[in-house]
Amino acid sequence: MATLLPQMLTANRLVDGDVVYWRAGEWVDALGDADVFATDGEAKTALTEAQNSVAANLVVNPYLFDVRREPEGLRPVKERELIRAAGPTVRADLGKQADGIAPAPVVHAADAVLSSEVRKADNVSI
Repeated sequence: MATLLPQMLTANRLVDGDVVYWRAGEWVDALGDADVFATDGEAKTALTEAQNSVAANLVVNPYLFDVRREPEGLRPVKERELIRAAGPTVRADLGKQADGIAPAPVVHAADAVLSSEVRKADNVSI
């Protein structure tokens, strides 16, 4: 039998497009402030309740995503959710990373390869 991962609920706020997370029937900005659902039943109940926010034109596209508990705290399982939790990837001075409410950055193997390629390109002289 597969072990189910805890889940969280996210959406985009309609007024500004920002990523928001569900906590006790309301939307919060920081992933770390949101509810974590240990069971599928809890998660589905929250998702059903979130439809009221859609009907009220507060958010769009609420959905559940898997998270993992790590020593630093909760970490989304998928890269997409890490990016959404941090904010824009083009400028670190904007979004949740600038506000200090983004999860700690994660260095992946692909990032390390890209970084070494950039370093090599920086050392090229013509």
